[in-house]
Amino acid sequence: MKKRVISIIIMLLIFIPLFITGGKLFTGLMTLIALLGMHELLNIKETDNKISLVMKVYSYILLVFVTLNNIDKIDFHYTMDYKMISLIILMFIIPMIFINDNKKYNIGDALYLMGSTLLLGFSFNLIIMIRNYDINYLIYLLLVSTITDTFAFITGKLIGKNKLCPNISPGKTVEGMIVGTIMGIFIASSFYHVFMNPSYSLVVLILITGALSIVGQLGDLVFSMIKRYYKKKDFSNLIPGHGGILDRFDSLIFIVLAFILIIGII
Repeated sequence: MKKRVISIIIMLLIFIPLFITGGKLFTGLMTLIALLGMHELLNIKETDNKISLVMKVYSYILLVFVTLNNIDKIDFHYTMDYKMISLIILMFIIPMIFINDNKKYNIGDALYLMGSTLLLGFSFNLIIMIRNYDINYLIYLLLVSTITDTFAFITGKLIGKNKLCPNISPGKTVEGMIVGTIMGIFIASSFYHVFMNPSYSLVVLILITGALSIVGQLGDLVFSMIKRYYKKKDFSNLIPGHGGILDRFDSLIFIVLAFILIIGII
């Protein structure tokens, strides 16, 4: 517990000033975190099959391109950059022909790298764009994520008896999910109502915040499934007491992806 607290304090001391400052400093931090997340996904994949160094370099480069794509264009309407997506597909699929060795690089590896690049690239790109659009929106999403996770963890430790998904994440409980969701809704919705839009329907706000909280917990379970598949407890030991970058950002990644679907109504 002591390690967890010290790690949280250090992370906050780094994150909060850059979060408030925004601009290039915050963009740089998010890009670095995205790269560290990709590093963890590549490392955990290599417990099953080594990945070509060239393909790993491609992954990092393409991830940066996706993360920084159109971050100055604050427009959340549904658009698709076919050039970017075509580049990613070609850069990961075509090398199979030249490597010509299924043990070194196969379709499974290509799809894993492609999916990892798009998942992390899109989500961290959205985090940067949301911060540029309005800092309060990102505070709201961070509250949904952190409050839900914190109270789910504490409740599970104190009174949790019924396992939520024991085969995926043995530590998660039904009690933790319920209390985490309720507290995430209460605190995040209160922030939105008081500081962002007091006239917005509380019923709709509560429903949206609840949906985001649940999606965040599902995202946590998705990343837990990845770890279980590769027989790992954490993505890395980068953050003492917490695990890796993806162990901390797993729920937020899914929350921002879900948020972009409903931003037009909130």
